[in-house]
Amino acid sequence: IDRDIPIMIVGETGTGKELLARAIHQDSARAHAPLVAVNCASIPDTLIESELFGYVDGAFTGARKRGQPGKILAANGGTLFLDEIGDMPLALQARLLRVLQERVVTPLGGHQSIPVNVMVICATHRNLRELVAQGQFREDLYYRLNGLVVKLPALRERTDLRTIIDRILAAEAHEGAPFALDEEVADLFARYRWPGNFRQLDNALRAAKVMADADHVIRREHLSDDLLDELIEPCSATSARPAIAPPASVAPETLAAPTAPTQAPSPTASPAGATSLDAAERALIQRALETYDGNVSAVARVLGVSRNTIYRKMEKMKAEG
Repeated sequence: IDRDIPIMIVGETGTGKELLARAIHQDSARAHAPLVAVNCASIPDTLIESELFGYVDGAFTGARKRGQPGKILAANGGTLFLDEIGDMPLALQARLLRVLQERVVTPLGGHQSIPVNVMVICATHRNLRELVAQGQFREDLYYRLNGLVVKLPALRERTDLRTIIDRILAAEAHEGAPFALDEEVADLFARYRWPGNFRQLDNALRAAKVMADADHVIRREHLSDDLLDELIEPCSATSARPAIAPPASVAPETLAAPTAPTQAPSPTASPAGATSLDAAERALIQRALETYDGNVSAVARVLGVSRNTIYRKMEKMKAEG
């Protein structure tokens, strides 16, 4: 920081590249000046040049009167953060290289070069060396930007996941006690790959907090079904096993919406011969769990209900002994 060395932050999507860039800016002598972030992948090719370098009055049809300074001049004295630099159009890379080398900006349609003083931080999830080899990224620009490389690990590579989760939950506990994970969910989270990294983790925790509400303990029944699909891998033997047939006394759909007792006989019949629907459900779920070695995802899929329904039934069965 403050050594005039360009910084390149590399890492997968969602690993916190922009957060690190903001932290670097705030710890630098330029903290009083602007931090201007530009996502090179989100701006259309036809607009990115004017967005970066600005333009003068009448530079093109539709240009604003008196022109526009552009992102680089807006960051003058501060920090320019070029996110997803690997997606910058090749034709624009030559102009950016000139700005970095000569520290001047020439707006579109203008003839006067304007001095600029910025700290440059870049970020990418792509392999720039491969892009250089493929001719999709200028080699001279790569070495100009490649001053200090900071690699952010993916969430699955970190050893402090539980600490991260606790801090996220504590930071969002504006009033009242913070939320916590029960040990089963913590174990599932620890074994998951988190392809969306921090962004995915943050959204998952926010959704689970809404479901947990006053409980303040996030359990597996509070997780969304699509996340559970990924957290709980189907057992390898599932596909080789035949789908179980529910007892004649109950259809799978009754698990989700029990309405009336059944009269058909089953192994769980009471001494009087009448079978309760709850007992039939219990027998069905227990049989399915035994068949699929406790794999809730497989059981829910076979019985045609959600995992949350199975979890609720299991909790009830556990409470009833």
